[in-house]
Amino acid sequence: MEVGKNNGGLHAHAISVQADSISAQHVVKAAHEELLQLMRQRAEIMKRIGTVKQTIAGLANLFGEQVLGDDLLELIDRKPNGRQPGFTKACRRVLMEVRRPLGAREVCLELERYAPAILARHKDPLASVTTVLNRLVDYGEARSLNNERGRRVWEWISDTEPPADVMPARKTA
Repeated sequence: MEVGKNNGGLHAHAISVQADSISAQHVVKAAHEELLQLMRQRAEIMKRIGTVKQTIAGLANLFGEQVLGDDLLELIDRKPNGRQPGFTKACRRVLMEVRRPLGAREVCLELERYAPAILARHKDPLASVTTVLNRLVDYGEARSLNNERGRRVWEWISDTEPPADVMPARKTA
């Protein structure tokens, strides 16, 4: 009879463990769904931030940076502060201002044009730019595409533009 009691106890324990497992699965599923929802919201917010930054940068280009306060210039990565902007900020600025998909080499050329000292600090600027561009994709600020030659390019995300179709339609002669 002692064995029967043990089996009953083991059975009850197994049911309890199974119930805990099902409960844990529900919690994990709910957390997973919430995480996905938050990531979608973050992507939408990053698009909106990108759009607003692009708008402000465009207004500064049109009317001059003097119409913006120092705090706003800093928010769009344009505040002159006597030092070179951070590497990531500089890459953001290039993507935001060029407004078309760029390859990593093109981003390097733009950086060389407007902030040459920034590249001098990097042993392999092309690798550094590629790393930053991929991080901007991870942050939801940029998207990665393939151009007509199958090479990887990146573009700034804004919610006022549809995703760029980098592959042009073939012309029939």
